[in-house]
Amino acid sequence: MTVIHRLSDALINQIAAGEVVERPASVLKEVLENAVDAGSQAIEVALEAGGVKRIRVSDDGCGIDKDDLALALERHATSKISSLDDLESVATMGFRGEALAAISSVARTTITSRARAASHAWRVDNPGNAPVPAALNQGTVVDVQDLYYNTPARRKFLKTEGTEFAHCDDAFRRVALARPDIAMQLSHNGRVTQRLPAGDMARRTGALLGDDFLDQARQIDAEAGTIRLTGFASLPAYSRASRDAQYFFVNGRFVRDKLITHAVREAYRDILHGSRHPAYVLFLDIDPHTVDVNVHPAKIEVRFRESRAVHQFVYHALKRVLAESGAGLAVPPVSDDPMPTGATPMLRPSPGYNTAPAPVQNTLAMESATRSYYDFAASAQPARVPSSGSSVPPPMPMPDHAPGEAPPLGFALAQLHGVYILAQNAQGLVLVDMHAAHERILYERLKTVLDGQPSIQRLLIPAVLSLSAKEMATAENCQDVLADMGFEVSPAGPQALSVRSVPNLLASADVPELIRAVLADLEDMPASEVVTARRNELLATMACHGAVRANRTLTIPEMNALLRQMETTERADQCNHGRPTWTQFSMAELDRFFLRGQ
Repeated sequence: MTVIHRLSDALINQIAAGEVVERPASVLKEVLENAVDAGSQAIEVALEAGGVKRIRVSDDGCGIDKDDLALALERHATSKISSLDDLESVATMGFRGEALAAISSVARTTITSRARAASHAWRVDNPGNAPVPAALNQGTVVDVQDLYYNTPARRKFLKTEGTEFAHCDDAFRRVALARPDIAMQLSHNGRVTQRLPAGDMARRTGALLGDDFLDQARQIDAEAGTIRLTGFASLPAYSRASRDAQYFFVNGRFVRDKLITHAVREAYRDILHGSRHPAYVLFLDIDPHTVDVNVHPAKIEVRFRESRAVHQFVYHALKRVLAESGAGLAVPPVSDDPMPTGATPMLRPSPGYNTAPAPVQNTLAMESATRSYYDFAASAQPARVPSSGSSVPPPMPMPDHAPGEAPPLGFALAQLHGVYILAQNAQGLVLVDMHAAHERILYERLKTVLDGQPSIQRLLIPAVLSLSAKEMATAENCQDVLADMGFEVSPAGPQALSVRSVPNLLASADVPELIRAVLADLEDMPASEVVTARRNELLATMACHGAVRANRTLTIPEMNALLRQMETTERADQCNHGRPTWTQFSMAELDRFFLRGQ
């Protein structure tokens, strides 16, 4: 080995570029964030060859003074922070002071800027060079050309022009979503691909994700103390095959955080299953002192001081909004008491609906309750006698009602092929998948019935299983928590655990597999969420098997009973598997289809 020596500044910057400048999109992200920090009202981005040949970003921000311009391309030179206190509460997008230095070490970089009080602009095109006079009306222009021109080996790792542009477009979208108050434009090879005027969040989200996303999304605005969550989250009907439409921002900074991802996934657990992924644009505003953004050079990861509190806040805020059913929006609340922001209204149950069911003590009783529930719902309205000489009751007309008092799902007209219910409401025609709707009703009812202390099933022969040292430590630390959940465990050796009882509802599960899964979950989430997740998987299966099947003929009162139950059930818009349970066709849509009035 050679003697220890100092690296040159050029080599240091190129090493830093390996972390900061992964591809053209990385360059665009850093330069765009600087433009946002400059207080710009309009930003224009021009790309050539997917950003490999050229990335030009111009803004109308505050600009850079001549004396500061020479420092802009130097390593660890920044105007964003000056002390450790600033770093611990940083609110700007950039703060490290290494991005422009790293970029200029692997690309031909020119910065032209005019401060607002300056008589003209200045330009610098190489670290160490003195600024020279230039022409510019206002703001700053950063021009990056020939990325990796001096490191051809790294250039070979870049993808096709189309792929690199797609990554640049995604970086542009993230900044555009975070700042709808800034007008932004993106062009590629001379062709404008995005032109976004300044506006509000809904307008900017619709422009980038499409109006169909907004139509299938719920707006969120929840607040607790110094933390606030706003934005839009899609309903399961708009689920995606990939995570390409998931945007989460912390204090305006796009992040990918495992804690947040888990909270969102848990909020969707009851309404979205399988390999589908939700779409969302969410903004978390939090005290900068409670979040560390100095975790990764790309600044895409953060660390929360109160991570569990943040997880629970995001989870419950999303779950409350997603639990609201469009089937019951017109049902009046139980009381006139004001509700906290983001809370889900309690819906007034229809006559005959038991809002406080007696607890079911064992699985057999629960299965009996599942089988008998449909008969219970059907009894909510009196039976209707068929007309003479007809085996099928004629459609029931909409009963008389005062204006504004019609049920959201209206009144049943008929049954279609034993699968769908046709109903008439004030807006037009309602089409209901009776099995999917009844499945959701059963599932939510069974969850309500089983809330509380679980019953215990003692094992005739204790199950002894081998665990890792980490799993044993979790089991010993959480022994009281496991007992509250219905698991009686005790050490049977250095790496062996004896299980003497399990929750009665999970008695048929594979005990070793169940215990390992519960211990793994206990490391990442509260105990209440662990047992709820395991329990709800079984309840969803039972509800599916207990729901009314296709080709079963229903009477008009039975159909109306099902519609009323939907209106008083949370998440009634989707079944347990994420499929929609009903849809609405307005009179205007029907008139257009049949060309009425034309």
